[in-house]
Amino acid sequence: MRTEDLIDALADKVEPVEPLRHPAARAMGWMIVSFVYLAGLVWLIGPRADIADKLAEPRFVIEIAAALLTSLMAAIAAFCAGCPGRPLWERFAPFPFLAVWLATLGEGCWRQWVQSGPDGLTFNIDLDCFQAIFLASILSALVILVMIRQGAPLAPMSTTGLATLAATAIGAAGLRLFHALDVSVMILVWQFGSVLLLATIGFLAGNRYLKWSLPKIDGGDSGHRQTG
Repeated sequence: MRTEDLIDALADKVEPVEPLRHPAARAMGWMIVSFVYLAGLVWLIGPRADIADKLAEPRFVIEIAAALLTSLMAAIAAFCAGCPGRPLWERFAPFPFLAVWLATLGEGCWRQWVQSGPDGLTFNIDLDCFQAIFLASILSALVILVMIRQGAPLAPMSTTGLATLAATAIGAAGLRLFHALDVSVMILVWQFGSVLLLATIGFLAGNRYLKWSLPKIDGGDSGHRQTG
């Protein structure tokens, strides 16, 4: 096929599209939906009995804030990854906040070690915690996974990984408001660990979930996909 014929064939299939909103605006809209869901969940289950005391603890507040900022920046990064021409560094925006979140949990583990020795780092199997974070994240995950399909799948693995990180991080923050678990090593393994596990699964599923195929032209089928 001549180049001119290819251009004409593509032009015949062009349809007007409405531009997507700025990634930050889309992320804020998603956060509002997630907050409403989490507020309803906390109201339905009931906040933890010591919530007022916990909100007066600086480390607890920093932990929640770091999780929420990780979620917000991961959502923005996921939407940016679906916009052609955006800089690559945007995909790493949530990781400084993720590091702060991890540091607060690590500092809590150190404090418990100093206060109680090895007994302060007791580890138990807690599958209920994994189920709770899944429940707190499920609606947010479904909404953002639908929203990222509206963009261009330029880097499908990065996009789905960041989207899953956003959903699980905000779910983990909400979980701390109704799930009374304060042993830092348990939070590190079962809550933070669940966030990383689910985000990794989302990352690996990117190529299957986000695909980019070009329209058929004269019976031919051409397409391409880039991982990232």
